[in-house]
Amino acid sequence: MSEVFEGYERQYCELSDNLTRSCTSASVLHGGKSKCIPSSKCSGFSSTELKKQKLSEIKEGLDEADALIRKMDLEARSLQPSIKATLLAKLREYKHYLNNMKTDVKRITSTDTNQAARDELLESGIDGTTTVSADQKGRLLMSTERLNQSTDRIKESRRTMLETEELGVSILQDLHQQRQSLLHAHSTVRVSSNLSFQIYRVSLSFAQEKD
Repeated sequence: MSEVFEGYERQYCELSDNLTRSCTSASVLHGGKSKCIPSSKCSGFSSTELKKQKLSEIKEGLDEADALIRKMDLEARSLQPSIKATLLAKLREYKHYLNNMKTDVKRITSTDTNQAARDELLESGIDGTTTVSADQKGRLLMSTERLNQSTDRIKESRRTMLETEELGVSILQDLHQQRQSLLHAHSTVRVSSNLSFQIYRVSLSFAQEKD
């Protein structure tokens, strides 16, 4: 195995152990089980301040661990295939463990951020509540106005539809009357034509008899 890789690996393992202990300490502070980790460094620090300090140290350690893994990866890929495969498999385990620690740190940090936001909202007191109530009232008024406008548009559309329907019925009635008139006129023309033809035949018959 490469001595360079082994050197990076020793540094990583030592750093990983330190990160594990730091994550455990931060988790204890996060859970509220202890206000201060027994250490000469924690004297005079509150739980929140100590937790921030721990998280800052952990993030720096995670960045350093990432750098060591990149160095080990480059070194492993420069070696013979048989050795490279073994070292890359080991690196995958290191990366997986490191990603788990990153997830834990994100969870703790996210919870702290949400708690800070809640505390800030609570500290705002009555003014904050009044502002929220005013905003809610404003949104309610806007929603009511939009609803009224929509109702008016629906009523207008319905009125237009009824007027259109009435106009359509009137047009159909007019067309029906016109059709009846045309049929009557056609019938009258036929009767007149028949009568004229009969008169013509009678006149012709008289003329023949006189001759």
